[in-house]
Amino acid sequence: MSPRPRKASDADIMAATQRVMMRVGPRELTLAEIGAEAGVTAGALVQRFGSKRSLLLELARAFAESVPEMYAQMRAASASPLATLRTYVDCMAQLGESPAALAHHMSYLQIDLTDPDFRDHTRAQAAAARAAIQGWVEEAIELGELRPDLDPPSVARSIEVTVSGSLWTWAFYQDGSIRNWMQHDLAVLLAPLLGPKGWISEGKKRRRSLPKAGRPKRKR
Repeated sequence: MSPRPRKASDADIMAATQRVMMRVGPRELTLAEIGAEAGVTAGALVQRFGSKRSLLLELARAFAESVPEMYAQMRAASASPLATLRTYVDCMAQLGESPAALAHHMSYLQIDLTDPDFRDHTRAQAAAARAAIQGWVEEAIELGELRPDLDPPSVARSIEVTVSGSLWTWAFYQDGSIRNWMQHDLAVLLAPLLGPKGWISEGKKRRRSLPKAGRPKRKR
């Protein structure tokens, strides 16, 4: 007799865990709630992963390993390197789809930064993101979207810092949509770095719309 199939795959459970983490912080996160989201019992999760911490570590490991492929797919679906950077910003903006969700991410980040096991995976994720961004910058230079005299590692680091800082700064002000806020900051950073081809036409239209929600309102 063949063994009974599992009700939920590991991938299903990881996706369910991420959804629950968007709704609750580390203290409120339980195997029971994750199990309810995934359609399995808390006991089944213990049998498969051992503990909540082990489950979260497995999620962190799996995500870190998937990052390079995720960014490769992002580039393949975009019209140009700079368009890919805009898509990357939109992806990061999803972390702040609500102030509460962003607060939850900050709570989990505290664990990522203080627990050595989690930090190893967090560093791997960051390194993969930096490598992908640098690759897009190098391609943008080759295509004339960015100036040829730029140093790709430095530009990639500046983009990473700007996007991360923009994400958390929006939380302070909550002025307009987080997506427009972050896209505006990216456009300001890259404006003096543009090459002869600059933004593609679709990008120019999007950039012109950013000041409506991305810049502080002027006093009259």
